[in-house]
Amino acid sequence: MVSLEELYSQVPPTKLRNINEKFLPAQTSPFWLWVADRYFYGMLEKRFHGFYYKGAEKFYLQKKADIPVILFAPHHNWWDGIVGYNICNRIFKKEIRLMIEELNRFPLIRRGGAFSVNKKSPQASMPALKFAVDTIGDPNNILYIFPEGIIKPPNHRPLKLQTGMTYIAEKAAKKYGKVALMPVAVNYYFLRDNRPEVLVEFGDIIELTNDKPDRKEYTNYLANTLEKLCDKQIEDVKHGNFSGYEKLFESKLRWYRRIEQKLKHNGIKINSGL
Repeated sequence: MVSLEELYSQVPPTKLRNINEKFLPAQTSPFWLWVADRYFYGMLEKRFHGFYYKGAEKFYLQKKADIPVILFAPHHNWWDGIVGYNICNRIFKKEIRLMIEELNRFPLIRRGGAFSVNKKSPQASMPALKFAVDTIGDPNNILYIFPEGIIKPPNHRPLKLQTGMTYIAEKAAKKYGKVALMPVAVNYYFLRDNRPEVLVEFGDIIELTNDKPDRKEYTNYLANTLEKLCDKQIEDVKHGNFSGYEKLFESKLRWYRRIEQKLKHNGIKINSGL
């Protein structure tokens, strides 16, 4: 069991292992996508009361032009990849391409759209970066990326992104003429149920054309954009502002909650605090 002090290592796992791991590209098929779609959606339905999202119309407007898309989000827990899968496959009806450092330990996830990355060194990560550039040229794919490069504590600040995403965006813009980057705020809250809800907010599209930006400055710009979106979501939740959210799913109330709601509707005072 990992102690609390050891939960958030600053060293990527592949660098700790210090071995030359073979690059594994995504390898999807209709059958395995059908399996993954039901399995990953079922995981969310079982563990969360609901999944709500807002800002998806920004993506739909952009996709009319068939520009390659990169969605980028913070990474602070195990569920983030499952949420990203359902964003791409359930909300936007596209195949996810998700860069996973531990894929060599779980190679079957390739069938759902994941591909491996080795962070032992910049040179070791190049096959993953090149694959990312190539794969988003297919309009049926979305690259979903955690640009911090490692799991961080929930809602930590400031957000510090690695330059890998800017490298991918720059090369993709050069290859395809333009690329769209969309920040995604994701958080998990206990609201009025005994299970948490997933809240997702999509930010404004950032278009990068075939201009070569300063990689460090552009990475800082993307980090600030993502941080502002995440902070906005947190402030909205703090003030009980949930306007504009659409529902991917919402579980039925448990039997005791239904009884409670019925009693409240009939004017009977309940002191449960719920």
